[in-house]
Amino acid sequence: MRRIQHILVLLFIMVTTVYGQDVLLAGTSDALYRVTGTQRIRIWERNDIQKILRTQSEWLFLTGNGIAASGDLVTFEDRNTGLPVKVVKIPEPSGKSFRREVQGLKDLEVHPANQQIMVTATKDAVYLSRDAGRSWKSLGLSARTSGVKAVSVLDLPDANGTPQLTVLMSHPIYGISWQQPDTARATWNDMNAGLEHVPDIRWPDEVADIHSVKTESSTQIYVSQTFMGRIYRLDWQGKRFIPLWKNDAALDTIDGLWVSGGRLVYSSPSALRELILSDDGTTTRGLIPADITGIAASAGSGLLQCAWIPASRTGGRGALALSELWLLSPAVQSARWAQTAQLKKGNYIPVHQVTTDAGLAGHLKTLTDKNLNMLVIDMKDDYGFLRYDSKDPLVQKMGKTGKGINLDTFVPAAKAKGIYLVARIVVFKDRELSRHNGGAYAVWDKREKKSWQGYELVNQKIEATATEDEKTEQVRKYYEEYWVDPYSEDVWRYNVAISKELIGRGFDEIQFDYIRFPTDGKNLEDASYRWQDEGMDKESALMSFLSYARTEIQAPISIDIYGANGWYRTGARTGQDVELLARYVDVICPMFYPSHFEQSFLAQKPAAERPYRIYYYGSYRNAIIARNHVLVRPWAQAFYLNVSYDRTYYNQDYVQRQIFGVRDSLNQGYTYWNNSGRYGDLRADIGLDEQYPWDLPAGASELARPFFGSMKK
Repeated sequence: MRRIQHILVLLFIMVTTVYGQDVLLAGTSDALYRVTGTQRIRIWERNDIQKILRTQSEWLFLTGNGIAASGDLVTFEDRNTGLPVKVVKIPEPSGKSFRREVQGLKDLEVHPANQQIMVTATKDAVYLSRDAGRSWKSLGLSARTSGVKAVSVLDLPDANGTPQLTVLMSHPIYGISWQQPDTARATWNDMNAGLEHVPDIRWPDEVADIHSVKTESSTQIYVSQTFMGRIYRLDWQGKRFIPLWKNDAALDTIDGLWVSGGRLVYSSPSALRELILSDDGTTTRGLIPADITGIAASAGSGLLQCAWIPASRTGGRGALALSELWLLSPAVQSARWAQTAQLKKGNYIPVHQVTTDAGLAGHLKTLTDKNLNMLVIDMKDDYGFLRYDSKDPLVQKMGKTGKGINLDTFVPAAKAKGIYLVARIVVFKDRELSRHNGGAYAVWDKREKKSWQGYELVNQKIEATATEDEKTEQVRKYYEEYWVDPYSEDVWRYNVAISKELIGRGFDEIQFDYIRFPTDGKNLEDASYRWQDEGMDKESALMSFLSYARTEIQAPISIDIYGANGWYRTGARTGQDVELLARYVDVICPMFYPSHFEQSFLAQKPAAERPYRIYYYGSYRNAIIARNHVLVRPWAQAFYLNVSYDRTYYNQDYVQRQIFGVRDSLNQGYTYWNNSGRYGDLRADIGLDEQYPWDLPAGASELARPFFGSMKK
């Protein structure tokens, strides 16, 4: 009997060591690993493991397909009941199939005093569970615009001093809000005092993480900001955030907060750091030793994203739940073709200007003279005309060819100069395809029962008659935009067929433009989508198309997005959610044109430095939002627009300032846009050692310091 008891005790100790608090776990982009000594044991295949938490009885995992739990690290249980599902459509030779996946979750937190209570969020809503994640209930959103970043849940006193269940969330535009869901008429309330702002923007800059921790005497809440080196503690009674630490660097990210052993540990670009918290309110910042961060760093395949390191291995820091560890590898873009597309810099070229040998030679000379190595050209233009001689049967059947170029001479001429060729394909804005087959692929006007086209209402004068004075009436002014249905798998097949043919005929990269839904028109609500399958939304449509394109196109894929969708974590109205779309592409090209932002945006003194600021901060922000999965290659404005800022400042310096901004934040490449093909405003590309020749932009204290890449630090 004693022998049996002894064996049981040994088994308990062994199981506790392997599967209990003392186990070391590492989550990567494709699996969960248990780390023992030098061994990395793959114990669970799961896409995109982002966070590992431990309760008294089980492990919890935030993954790319929802939340899961395990008590023994052998069996894993999904806990997603009540969470919304994305439907991804998969075109197949004989039809289509569907894949259902939990909508992307932004965060997972456990109540510090009641481990049955948990909170998570999609971009559209916050969700609360009171049964350890077995069921979830929506608490809605604090704003009409989507884009939640972080959540937390704990007990805090209400106005009468009574402890109440309290949920906090951060929104990329409107800051932090809180709700006490068990009170009468519970609503979201803004709480932003003390948080730092971008100049001239009313709301605070995005909060990256919210972490609460309970001690014997109190409960503390800590927050950090995504694009600024800032850490705060919440004064709940005063509804104000108290600064604890500030980084003087112009760019920084502090995310993945975790408090243990009197230290606040966090992830930042290239380093895992800690803030030592003192009772007197002072703080000391330190670097987590490499022997701790290196324990999980070599765990298996895929990019390391999170880890659980037991207290026995942290040097007195207590157990650490580390997340957002992708920040530690800023030189790594995990997209398949990122290295092929790296450091490409060039011009957009209108097709009609290179239909002759002389025209092409002139543009190639401009590229060479300016030390550029890339050319972007329309192969399917804004009206849907093909600009080359297709030989593909499907493309010939569905497309219409306009005046184009001879690929058999164009491609060799460009390659002889060492030029990287990018085929721009305008995807869902396509007049010719919208008319094909009786409008079968067009966005449909449900009110007027015809192909939809956006319009605005303008006043038009009616001439006076003999009996009536002159009058005005409102008439429709239609936009020159014609849209095809982004849900249509036939539209996807057509654009992918074009892409595959162009790669086969010598192009290096496919660039999808107008990969979005229509956004303009008084009649926007009348637009309907006849190819939309049940359960699909705008993000589902773009995800489905790009997922299909990724499996078919064996070359770099880039996408063009609005500048605002690269600056903020929201794909409002367009479906262009960078966090989602970055899974399927290699390059994202935000249009950070200074003329297209509000003219006061980042125009603080010296105002002439505004183009630098927009590209310096914007490029970095886009990379962080995409979790550094892709390259960020912004479009640079090489054109004048008749807006107030351009009227005062547009010249060659304006254009060159943008390029310095790209270089100093990321240095992964850029493309000049001038719709007319006039590039007289360009100066030669700049090297890493070239000094900034004008007044130093406010905040940019260190130049030529790319944060993401293996360039000069």
